[in-house]
Amino acid sequence: MQSFRSEIENPVVEKDILELERKISLFKEGKIDEERFRSLRLARGVYGQRQLGVQMIRIKLPYGKVSSEQLHRIADVSDEYSRGRLHITTRQDIQIHYVSLDRTPELWAQLEKDDITLREACGNAVRNVTASETAGIDINEPFDVSPYAHATFEFFLRNPICQEMGRKFKMSFSATDEDTAISFMHDLGFIAKNKIVEGKAIKGFKVLLAGGLGSQPRHADVMYEFLEGDLLIPTIEGVLRVFDRHGERSKRAKARLKFLVKDLGLDKFLTLVEAERKALVYQSYPIDTSKFEQKINFETLQAPSVVIADQKAYEKWKKVNVIKQKQHGLYAVGIKVHLGDFYTDKARLLADLIKKYAANELRFTLRQNILIRHVREDFLPFFYVELQKLGFTEVGYNSTADITACPGTDTCNLGIASSTGIAGELERVFKTEYPEYLTSKEVTIKISGCMNACGQHNMAHIGFQGMSVKVGKLLAPALQVLIGGGIVGNGNGRFSDKLVKIPSKRGPEALRTLLNDFESNKEEEEDFLAYYDRNGKTYFYDILKHLSDTTNLNEDDFIDWGHDKNYVKAIGVGECAGVVIDLIATLLFESEEKLENATEAFKQKQWSDSIYHAYSAIVNTAKALLTSEGKKTNTQAGIIRNFDEVFVETKKIKLSTTFSDLVYQINKNQPTETFANKYLQEAKAFYKTIDAFRKVEVES
Repeated sequence: MQSFRSEIENPVVEKDILELERKISLFKEGKIDEERFRSLRLARGVYGQRQLGVQMIRIKLPYGKVSSEQLHRIADVSDEYSRGRLHITTRQDIQIHYVSLDRTPELWAQLEKDDITLREACGNAVRNVTASETAGIDINEPFDVSPYAHATFEFFLRNPICQEMGRKFKMSFSATDEDTAISFMHDLGFIAKNKIVEGKAIKGFKVLLAGGLGSQPRHADVMYEFLEGDLLIPTIEGVLRVFDRHGERSKRAKARLKFLVKDLGLDKFLTLVEAERKALVYQSYPIDTSKFEQKINFETLQAPSVVIADQKAYEKWKKVNVIKQKQHGLYAVGIKVHLGDFYTDKARLLADLIKKYAANELRFTLRQNILIRHVREDFLPFFYVELQKLGFTEVGYNSTADITACPGTDTCNLGIASSTGIAGELERVFKTEYPEYLTSKEVTIKISGCMNACGQHNMAHIGFQGMSVKVGKLLAPALQVLIGGGIVGNGNGRFSDKLVKIPSKRGPEALRTLLNDFESNKEEEEDFLAYYDRNGKTYFYDILKHLSDTTNLNEDDFIDWGHDKNYVKAIGVGECAGVVIDLIATLLFESEEKLENATEAFKQKQWSDSIYHAYSAIVNTAKALLTSEGKKTNTQAGIIRNFDEVFVETKKIKLSTTFSDLVYQINKNQPTETFANKYLQEAKAFYKTIDAFRKVEVES
């Protein structure tokens, strides 16, 4: 364990990893509450899985971009600490499973050697920033959104304003109006736009706010029709500050941004964002795009000679899986990855291939696939032959038969029924009965193992959600069938209608029923959504309802896909975001840590960071005292208001001003050295006052 300590060049990263190691030791010694420790490890990408005693590790890969060296490093780590399987997520991350908790700091240190992080891959933080996988190469894009996504990732990583929010926060960047990064279902979604001002094209974004999936999907509001690129970072920071202060913290099911904006209303929310402007370090933040505009270089100049054994198969692959880039003579090659799972032996060979014969870059996609970028046209036959050796030339990249599914009951605590098992069976149905859909992109199918919608089932043309159905004294695995969702474009989208719940083993028959009806009854030039709208929800319920009859189940219906024993509904504790038990001593200890962070940031001349750490310490300290009185502490704004009512107005705590005035200096002052120092000292003084009051209370 000691070996990694001297090998990490970045002292901030080193401190992070050593802190994780220290907290693991304290947890095992019983000195940290289990729920508090869960919150900490989640923010370091360490996620409990369904199987006891092992962890899932989520590797944060901004917008899915990976080099050969990074893919080799990920493969090495998976072999050393996991089981050699790599899982691509719908947020362009990589997940590996069955990792020992004790080894996670060492694993993280190995990844950092190639600039790969686990930080904030899980937990109540800014999650991985996603983007269209074709960003930078799309022939229709106004500009490359990649540098903007990257700048967003860098600016908010370890940023004190978003380390302990009420819930997770997700952002996406779409390259074009096709909105392939699905802006309408994100907390913040950005769509690239150009605006002509005095004859000059200004880069910017259409901004979508407070969308989300889960059990209560919400379509995002349009925050701005056009936001200049230089205002991107300040705008995000303002939103995060408001969410951190006003967002719900006790009721997890109501803690996402979508609920806050719904409760406040868009206008009031935007007023609060504007009120934060003075506190921001940057009123404007130009994004440096130069690193993304460099010449594309190749290691190998001459394409190796190959023989194509089946020219017809090659042409079909080229038509379906290959995308023409905006760069002259270059193409992107899509790899359909079944359920997002591939293995380290093939990962290494793929890494070698892109380094030697492409431009050393691939991107993991939102549909759990791989996109190799910058392949020269005369190298396409060679890539086909080499990828064929790896089993990576299956036709159907982003096709109807390319089904998205979360891990479900394979590894997730919240999985109710198998999503990967039914996905595999539906793909078999396509290959054997509906081969035309292997090359069609007309319909999207998505599957989630529970209502949390990690598989995005409730915005698909056809979606399936894992459930259970009671039949007498037995439980059978089931699927809820949803229809009618999808991406409309330019920030507009649709959520699927819930139709009927059926035993899971009847999923394939439901698919056959829908496809057969679509093919038989669609009108000329009518797409699936138009066909659904024309017929209406009741029509589709009627053609599927016979599949919901549970009076005639057989023995096999009680066994889930991929299993050989009767179904057992086993749901664990969800870890999509850590829930913290409000133990008073723990809260006060956390306040001390926040004050230490504020002091350290001040020493580093990071005035804004110091101010926010001090703010967090003040609010957290007040929360401890309110908790001791059994008062509500479900939002930071509520804590500030309630502390005045319970302690200041009653003279239990004597302050020179109201608590509200003390705290809200944060958004009434610019982040200068003078104010940072004043605020820090006031935070320390407030902590001493509360600590002394608490000790008297305990002793009496």
